[in-house]
Amino acid sequence: MTGYIIRRLMQFLPVLLGTTFIVFCLAWGMPGDPLAGKCGDRECPEAYVALATEQFHLDQPLVVRYGYYVADLVRGDLGTSFTGRQVSEQLMAAFPATIRLALLAVTIEVLFGVAIGIASALRPGKGFDTGNLLLGLVIIAFPGFVIANLAQLIFGVRLGWFPVTVNDPSSLYQLLLPAIVLALGHQVTLSRLTRTAVLESLESDYVRTAHTKGLRPSRIVGIHVLRNSLIPVVTYIGKDIGGLMAGAVVTESVFNIQGVGGLIVRSIRSHDGVTIVGAVTVIVVTYLVINLLVDIAYAALDPRIRYD
Repeated sequence: MTGYIIRRLMQFLPVLLGTTFIVFCLAWGMPGDPLAGKCGDRECPEAYVALATEQFHLDQPLVVRYGYYVADLVRGDLGTSFTGRQVSEQLMAAFPATIRLALLAVTIEVLFGVAIGIASALRPGKGFDTGNLLLGLVIIAFPGFVIANLAQLIFGVRLGWFPVTVNDPSSLYQLLLPAIVLALGHQVTLSRLTRTAVLESLESDYVRTAHTKGLRPSRIVGIHVLRNSLIPVVTYIGKDIGGLMAGAVVTESVFNIQGVGGLIVRSIRSHDGVTIVGAVTVIVVTYLVINLLVDIAYAALDPRIRYD
């Protein structure tokens, strides 16, 4: 296991460098002057342009500027945005809202996804199973921003059940509708995965043996089937947390949530490449760490798995 962890940590480096380099090139390669609009409607003074050019290495090629970024990153410095604020400070202020949204979304995803998946597997091919499949296809067919805007219009504007925008990210009630929207597509995948895993367990030899011993169906499903079926489900849930944090970019933008996603969108609009790259770097590292922890937990849950 120790050797596996070391190998995975070594794999982090090329993934992190490759991802951040691509994002760096996209962020700083956007058309237009990166200093445009930084002084309002006025033209920026020459002294400010010279200082910003030196500070952000704007007179250097992209590859060289990326090298400066990596050097700062090794020292734990995510950089300073055009507004003069440290990127790390902005992320510390924005991350709590994103974490709350992601955790609430994964809770909704697990509660409904696992329950629907089990119910579909126990009566495969019946009305509930078929309806769930068709509804899932419809949900997946719609882009996330479309579902977010529809939910905002129907449940926020028309029915008034939820606030249209989130003014207080610490309020679970205000985060509920965005969390449902964020969890919707992931819940569909989780329910199908749970259904498949439960069906495979129901057809296994140990379930047939349990039936021949006269065990109650509820006991067979509740103990034998679920215990073995939920191993791949737990793995998917763990890795999906990173996906939910990435998917929060669109949801936070639609519902005006002051989280990491909203920060990235605002930075894109203002051509703030420093903040864009810094925020994506933190998201990538978070995703990689979560994946490693899930793989370790997977081995702990299933003794048959060993990492050489």
